[in-house]
Amino acid sequence: MTKTRSADPVDTEAAGRREPLLRVSGLERHFPITKGLLRRQHGAVRAVDGISFEVMPGETLGVVGESGCGKSTTGRLVTRLDEPTGGSIEFEGTDITHLGVGAMRPLRRDIQMIFQDPYSSLNPRHTVGTIVGAPFRLQKVRTEGGVKKAVQELLEICGLSPEHYNRYPHEFSGGQRQRIGIARALALRPKMIVADEPVSALDVSIQAQVVNLLDDLQRELGLTYLIIAHDLSVVRHVSDRVAVMYLGKIVEIADRDALYASPAHPYTVALMSAVPVPDPRRKERRERILLTGDVPSPINPPSGCRFRTRCWKAQDVCATTEPPLAELRPGHRTACHFPELPAVPAEEVAAV
Repeated sequence: MTKTRSADPVDTEAAGRREPLLRVSGLERHFPITKGLLRRQHGAVRAVDGISFEVMPGETLGVVGESGCGKSTTGRLVTRLDEPTGGSIEFEGTDITHLGVGAMRPLRRDIQMIFQDPYSSLNPRHTVGTIVGAPFRLQKVRTEGGVKKAVQELLEICGLSPEHYNRYPHEFSGGQRQRIGIARALALRPKMIVADEPVSALDVSIQAQVVNLLDDLQRELGLTYLIIAHDLSVVRHVSDRVAVMYLGKIVEIADRDALYASPAHPYTVALMSAVPVPDPRRKERRERILLTGDVPSPINPPSGCRFRTRCWKAQDVCATTEPPLAELRPGHRTACHFPELPAVPAEEVAAV
């Protein structure tokens, strides 16, 4: 089952007039490599190397890619837990790219993060009440009925018992710990949540529960999500649009249904071919594309198209010219000189 969206044409038209909640332009994060006693720079790890995207209010943008592609770094940059090397980040029209700690403090109420590891992201020395109530104390927010009541309400919203208020993290399972992390992120009623691999550390039986919880919270609270994941099935369930990253670049971004039905970039095609189909009655077999070679180093990425060293469609132009992230069809952009063209629908053929 996948996320359903309203087909109301009025809503669609209104969405087209709205301004993005988050706008990222040419974002970069290069980690310097230093050597010697003087610590001189001898290169840089180009973790994120010039990416641009937008997230509309109430939308869920999924970011997928192999380990090391820069998707988690992107999440940390957007929440300003890390300092960008270049580019810009705008939140509700305000440039937050290089805001200091003091200037960012009020915006922390509107942008929160759910971390990947529910074990290391919770302080084992603090009770659940202290952990979930921390945002209220840090932002000096007064709540009706006190912090304890507000925390217990948050725990109940996230599927936990209010009686867990005085317990410690070690008394909970992984799924329950992640719910505590979600409750902490929701404390100040943020407008946007960045979820970095929110279910990858959980058992498969628990993943669906947490994903459904995120879906329910979005509908009830009007949240906007940037969800980072490597599990394409999870991304398909929760996302409205999907961005595919490879070696610090966005190589394709499109509406979820369009991307899964007809991926255009060879890397996306290879990713989709690896998704298992859990239906033994299905007779047709999907052709599995095995990529040769390893992912190049982000210290010295290939010239031109970064995927060309593993691409079966690469030609001379791919080594000399970097393909721009161009619009292949409305709402579907891809960075490839030789993209996969979608099949022509039967009704269009009949019309011709």
